[in-house]
Amino acid sequence: MTTDQIEAAYQTEIKQADTDHHTPTAGAMAGHIVANLNVHITKLHQAKWFLKGPASAAIKPLYTTLIARARQTYDDLADVLLDEGQLPPSTTAEYKTYAMLDEDGRLKYHDTETVLTATIKDYNTQNLFVTRAITLAKKESRPAMAAYLTQIFGENNHAVRLLEDALGHGIDKPE
Repeated sequence: MTTDQIEAAYQTEIKQADTDHHTPTAGAMAGHIVANLNVHITKLHQAKWFLKGPASAAIKPLYTTLIARARQTYDDLADVLLDEGQLPPSTTAEYKTYAMLDEDGRLKYHDTETVLTATIKDYNTQNLFVTRAITLAKKESRPAMAAYLTQIFGENNHAVRLLEDALGHGIDKPE
């Protein structure tokens, strides 16, 4: 492609992204999920690196697992978008624009319970986008995208359960 062709293709992409985000599509919602995952991976690292206290040694391996799963989901969802003829966000500027997870460098100084609770909140925020994207994918007749998004929803719920268990908030068993 020539420089002019590249510029024209990029301007078309920007225009389409703007249109998609004003009239939400499954691809646009999935783009938000990709952007959220990019931020989430960084936040999971922050949590793992700075957890402290007696429970931190037992919880850090969970964060290692969550990081690996988030990285895989990030790559796999981008592939699903590409398979559907959609363009996932791919620049830091796009991640800043489309991500809805907030970062805070102060979190590293908080106790383990606060960090775990913040991670749970992030999964719940992500699920808001995931459920909306599932609905849109079904409406747009994108069964492969809907299926993968449904898998993400289940994995996020599983992560929340594990984090809740680490907080001691699991389901009480009858005596």
